[in-house]
Formats: sequence, structure tokens, C-alpha cells
Amino acid sequence: LLCTALLGCGLCHTGTKAEGFGQDNRTSPPMATFNWTTQLVEEMYTNITQSCWEGFVDLMKNVTASELCKWKVISRPYSFLQYCLEGWADRLRYGYPNALAEQYIFQSHHRYFHNCSLENQVYFDPPEDVLLAMIIAPICLIPFLVTLVIWRSKDSKAQP
Repeated sequence: LLCTALLGCGLCHTGTKAEGFGQDNRTSPPMATFNWTTQLVEEMYTNITQSCWEGFVDLMKNVTASELCKWKVISRPYSFLQYCLEGWADRLRYGYPNALAEQYIFQSHHRYFHNCSLENQVYFDPPEDVLLAMIIAPICLIPFLVTLVIWRSKDSKAQP
């Protein structure tokens, strides 16, 4: 009676033959599920990211000091590091970006790319007061120019 109450009606039958799992019964055997704890996932991801970093360092050994700032040369190792960190985070459902991945990205910049300066000048937005003046000046100038054109066109018609 206790077995029936706990497991549901009809689940505790003594003396019945247990059926196997297979193709004939159109069922599959029960799969053991593994409970991935957060600590285990973090430990696995930490170990894997270390391997990603070692692979990146190994690829960077082929890059000379004069080529460190050339994107065509470093894009392959840098992309390898990024895809490795991101791909394993996705596989482990760890979440990306994360602090550990960012640490490796920052470490790569600090170790290899800290002396790279931009060859082309980077343009920044002007300060807000200058930007506001650059926007308002043409807006205020338009009515003045329209008035001037209308006034000059009336003045030219009056002359014979």
C-alpha cells in the first residue's frame, strides 16, 4: 500500500515480468543525468581557458616584434583566443563575456599589443558646446539667407 501511494497506481506489481528496453518496445533505457554544478563548470572553464591561452601564446611565437601591430598578422591568433574562450563558454553554458575571458583578453593586450599606436588619426566628437554651435549656426543662418534672396529678387524686378 505504501509503495502504491508513493510511486503511483500500478507501478508496484510483484511477480510481473520486467520488460527490457530496446527497439521492440519503442523505448530507450533511462539515461543517467549528470548534475553540472556551478563550481564544476567554473573549474572546467578555468582549465579550458588556460589551454586557450597556451594555444594563443604558441601562435604568437611565430609573430615578430615588428609585426605585432599588424592586424593581418595577428588576427588569426587573436581570433583563435576569442573563439576558444567564447566557444567553450557556450558549450559549458557558462555565459560570455565573463570575468575570466576578459582577463585573458586584457592580458593579451597588455603582453603583446601595449605598444601599438594607431597609425591613422582617430577623430573624436567635438565638445558639446562646440557641437551645439555647429548645429545651431546653420539653422539660424537659413532664415536670414532666405530673407536675403527674397529681398534681392524683389529689388531686381523693380529695376527696368
